[in-house]
Amino acid sequence: MSALTPDLIQAHLDALTKPPRSLGRLETLAARLCGIQGTLAPRTRPRRLVVFAGDHGCVASGVSAWPQAVTRAVLDVAAQGRSACAVLARSVDCELELVDVGSCNPPASGGRVRVEHLAFGTRDLAFEPAMTAGEWRSAFEIGAARGRRAHSDGIQVAIAGEVGIGNTTSAAALAALVLEVDPDPLVGRGAGADDAQLERKRSVVRAGVARARGMRDPESAFGAVGGYEIAAMAGFQAECASRGMVVVLDGAIASAAALCAERLRPGTRDALIAAHRSVEPAHAAMLAHLALEPHLEWDLRLGEGTGALLLVPLLDAAAALVSQMATFDDLELGGAAG
Repeated sequence: MSALTPDLIQAHLDALTKPPRSLGRLETLAARLCGIQGTLAPRTRPRRLVVFAGDHGCVASGVSAWPQAVTRAVLDVAAQGRSACAVLARSVDCELELVDVGSCNPPASGGRVRVEHLAFGTRDLAFEPAMTAGEWRSAFEIGAARGRRAHSDGIQVAIAGEVGIGNTTSAAALAALVLEVDPDPLVGRGAGADDAQLERKRSVVRAGVARARGMRDPESAFGAVGGYEIAAMAGFQAECASRGMVVVLDGAIASAAALCAERLRPGTRDALIAAHRSVEPAHAAMLAHLALEPHLEWDLRLGEGTGALLLVPLLDAAAALVSQMATFDDLELGGAAG
């Protein structure tokens, strides 16, 4: 049987009972879905969002408007089914899994949060490496293990989300590191930093990136400015991609993880679909580097996988279009009488 090439996918879309390309970006999404799964009958169920939690030591340097206690609070409310990600996941029939990798206030085990706690947050990347290479690898493997579990459970569409105060600082640093650019233009306000906090944030990112650029191996460099939840997201994305799952990419933090996943596991980006472009300035640059075009422009900046969840109904529509719509060959168009 011949491989399902982009030309064959497009020929099928053009043969559907509509003017060619008349459904615009929905057809683009359908083509991407078919290409990742290698079929003209793509599946979008079951799907799962895994939200990884971790805190960042750089909060001590004044980069955030929010205290680290918020990370635990969001995990708790998500476990109750009342956070943004929990509500949206339920609305689109998406399974939700919560994993604490490195928060400062880990929940007790045995509840709805899976506790695979490695540390009480990272170190302050303004003054020292946030994580060692070994710590990065351990968090990456936790995410990869969740990816293997998703595959064994038959998951077709996977989303990595995050909770972690201070993680937009790490995301900007990782973006500058991988893209090899000046970090200042990539640093945004995150969850509402004021002007003074934004300037401190830029200073912290500059210091962390300068240190990381002198490191020889990528895991040491990523760990130097990274976070436990970001490393776990990268492992999850890489593993899901390697096993043929569609990986829907959320915002800036998820994209920073994807940059790391692609560097450590080349080919990861071939399974990615970008849900949206957030207001964080680093996000557009990261998507361009990954050669991904976002489907939504809704000024989102929450994280938790929420932007990716908003794309799920469009994935369903794209899959239905490809697999259920008639082609012109299916029709009996006889000649005119007389």
